[in-house]
Amino acid sequence: MLNEALRLIRVFHDLNQKDLADKLGISNSYLSEIESGKKTPTLEVIEKYSEVFNMPSSSILFFSENLDSGEKSEKTKKSISNKVIKILDWISAKSVV
Repeated sequence: MLNEALRLIRVFHDLNQKDLADKLGISNSYLSEIESGKKTPTLEVIEKYSEVFNMPSSSILFFSENLDSGEKSEKTKKSISNKVIKILDWISAKSVV
């Protein structure tokens, strides 16, 4: 879920991968791997996202929390994450129009 949220944040701000990679100080291929879910971003990269997009790291990390308090909590976390991603998707679609 974190990879999709990071991609949607980039799209919402109308940046292509190369431009964002430059701002983050990482390679375009590494950003592509993060957004596709092949690699997990480091805390340093998440902090750079926080700076570039002027949003708290905690908001970004919300998508990567690992709750160990049982199956019900995991379902709740997934449900909330999916809803937030749908909201970000909707915002992204609205900004294109």
